[in-house]
Amino acid sequence: MKPDSLAQKLFRTRAIDNDTPASPASVKVQGLHRTLGVFSLTMLGVGATVGTGIFFTLAEAVPKAGPAVLLSFLLASLTAGLTALCYAELASRIPATGSSYSYVYATVGEFAAYVVAGCLLLEYGLAASAVAIGWSAYLNNFLENAFGWHIPMALRSPMIVLGERGTEFHFDRINLPPVILIAMCGVLLLRGARESMTINTLMVIIKIAVLLFFAAIALPAFSTDNFTPFFNTDTSKGYAGMAGVSAAAATVFFSFIGLDTVATGGGEAKNARRDIPRAIIAALLVVTVCYLLVAVAALGAQKAGAFEGQEAGLAVILKNVTGQAWPAVVLSAGAVISVFSVTLASLYGQIRILYAVSHDGLIGKTFGEVHARTRVPAKSTVIVCIGVAIVAGSVDSSYLWDMVSMGTLTAFVIVSAAVTVMRLKFPQPAGAPKGFRLPFGPYVIPGLSIFSCLYIMQDLSKTTYIVFGIWMALTIGGYFIYGIRRSHLNTRSS
Repeated sequence: MKPDSLAQKLFRTRAIDNDTPASPASVKVQGLHRTLGVFSLTMLGVGATVGTGIFFTLAEAVPKAGPAVLLSFLLASLTAGLTALCYAELASRIPATGSSYSYVYATVGEFAAYVVAGCLLLEYGLAASAVAIGWSAYLNNFLENAFGWHIPMALRSPMIVLGERGTEFHFDRINLPPVILIAMCGVLLLRGARESMTINTLMVIIKIAVLLFFAAIALPAFSTDNFTPFFNTDTSKGYAGMAGVSAAAATVFFSFIGLDTVATGGGEAKNARRDIPRAIIAALLVVTVCYLLVAVAALGAQKAGAFEGQEAGLAVILKNVTGQAWPAVVLSAGAVISVFSVTLASLYGQIRILYAVSHDGLIGKTFGEVHARTRVPAKSTVIVCIGVAIVAGSVDSSYLWDMVSMGTLTAFVIVSAAVTVMRLKFPQPAGAPKGFRLPFGPYVIPGLSIFSCLYIMQDLSKTTYIVFGIWMALTIGGYFIYGIRRSHLNTRSS
């Protein structure tokens, strides 16, 4: 048989018809247990999302936008919503594990799918690390307010810090709490998807209760004076007016990766065609309401200038509002418990992406091996947790937020384009199972989604673009060195 040309290899796609006989390239998922329903998948999305933006990134975003950070959340939510609709249609046609990687592989082609996989690995790995670092601050706040203890700085400080003089290295430090958190998540993930999602659902319920508790106490201290001026007026860092709003939107967009995480569960969903779209939209609604409620309460209770550099910010606000320690203790305890679910969901997403890529032959078989008893990718889980723990224990979180947004936005752009490609290349045949379809045809919503993502991306820092470019170069190199030869879609053995 004549081998494929380079162009044919780059743009080759795998079958999207769920009735196609099983093969190494089929979208059917072999080895995973289908145990997740709409509620569990929605809680997976909420667990990966609610907490990251509210518990941590207000300290990063409010100094850029001021009280107008509310517009930043709305802009990020609108962009995420447009992309969520694209995910919903793709999920109803391609009920596979691997999320946007699988969708792009089935529509645009292998090379674009490999690039998306690189974006997703950056997104999930750094998200898990960044959230674990933020968890450390809330753990220390809880110990101080509840017991008068504190974790020594040498055991909760990163080795690598972005300082005024550039990157600083401190080899006498380690941020130990994030390492412990990731280890606990790894143990739970090794037990199986059903057990992991049960614990995740419980933690999400606790998280929402804690955030409602915060709003109930903070809202009585609401002052309209804290919203004046509404836009950031500091021109020294280039964040005045709408420039600050869009810059903050780029930072808080990190908080919406949970929608993508829902789609990674396609291989373990009971009815992926029906349940994944419903769960994505439900998770987006819950996330947006929670974010806006808590952001309004926090901004109403505290001047915008107080957010910068604030650790465990929501707990500090409650202590300042009430003059008592116990509300901060309750909130910090809730954060310590519930932010576990964000790390858990991010790790789950990355492990399932690696599983899907491995089953297509594009990376080593180790990442696709499933444990005989628990039916989870055990070796991959261990490898991912070790890598994420190293980053979380040694790197300053200021490195991570924008990189996660960059990876997420890039993946979202390609996924939005994939909807249009799928409609044009693979029209749904008569009699095929009915699923979710975008209103207004295949161009309007995908086009708006792409425009919104690119608009937010323009305000990411030059350093973010440089580091992302290096990561993409490594990803592309990996494809041409290994993936293109080992792909299961090759017409001849390598």
